[in-house]
Amino acid sequence: MAVHSVATSAEVRPMDVVKAYVALTKPRIIELLLVTTVPAMFLAAGGLPPWQLILWTMIGGMFAAGSANTFNCVLDADIDEVMRRTRRRPVPRHQISTRNALIFGIVLGVLATLVLGFGANWLSAILALAANAFYVFVYTMWLKRRTSQNIVWGGIAGCFPPLIGWTAVTGSVAWPPFILFAVVFLWTPPHTWALAFRYKEDYAAAEVPMLPVVSTAPQVAAQIFWYSLATVVVSLLLWPVTPTGWLYPLVAALSGGLFLWEAVQLWRRARAGLEGAQLKAMKLFHYSNTYLAILFLAVAVDPLIF
Repeated sequence: MAVHSVATSAEVRPMDVVKAYVALTKPRIIELLLVTTVPAMFLAAGGLPPWQLILWTMIGGMFAAGSANTFNCVLDADIDEVMRRTRRRPVPRHQISTRNALIFGIVLGVLATLVLGFGANWLSAILALAANAFYVFVYTMWLKRRTSQNIVWGGIAGCFPPLIGWTAVTGSVAWPPFILFAVVFLWTPPHTWALAFRYKEDYAAAEVPMLPVVSTAPQVAAQIFWYSLATVVVSLLLWPVTPTGWLYPLVAALSGGLFLWEAVQLWRRARAGLEGAQLKAMKLFHYSNTYLAILFLAVAVDPLIF
């Protein structure tokens, strides 16, 4: 019996435990959130903000997003266990207990509030806390399992980073970060529905009413196109509201045009019932990440040049 215990404990390496806790935070989602936080800081500062402020805001943002994602992993463990794409997450695999994951999420949330509060300001800390509460209580616990519009309204939580980045620099809100908020809000449905298009059988098995599960492929593709169009149009509104040079509107127009092209191709294939619609959806999903990164990179670089 003692030999078995030693063997079992030897199998659990410290690095595996660390990796499991990191996986709870969903690092790839954190990357996307930081991509929309830091450029808003450059825009607010009209150039390069103090590096210490950028550092503390990034650390606080990482803790805040990691906290929300950890709670999501706990609350959605039953869904993750069913879906092929998510069944290898730490909670379904029993690498981390529900209790330990909850404690980890709480600790990250407290750290996020303190880091943002003392490192930036308390308005940014409150906004981050509000975003987490919205993601956990409104999206994860209420909307996700009840309506096909779950990601439309639940996605509001992911729109807060531009506000947090702006307020970290200025201590107040203004129209420019709200336009960036709207860009992320409109971008989220086509981004998420494209992924759900590919994995709709998984969502159906988990009884999550994502739009591709409850609507036809042409209907989903149409919604993806119209939201993509709205995203591009709203992104161009930043130009007159915040005087920028030529770089931002040029990048917004070109990258937005490619985004719309991918959406049109998906809609065309879905309406015609052609093979490969799911592959087109994944191509749009991957490009949507690139689009958001390029757009916000232009937000950051433009004030450095002009």
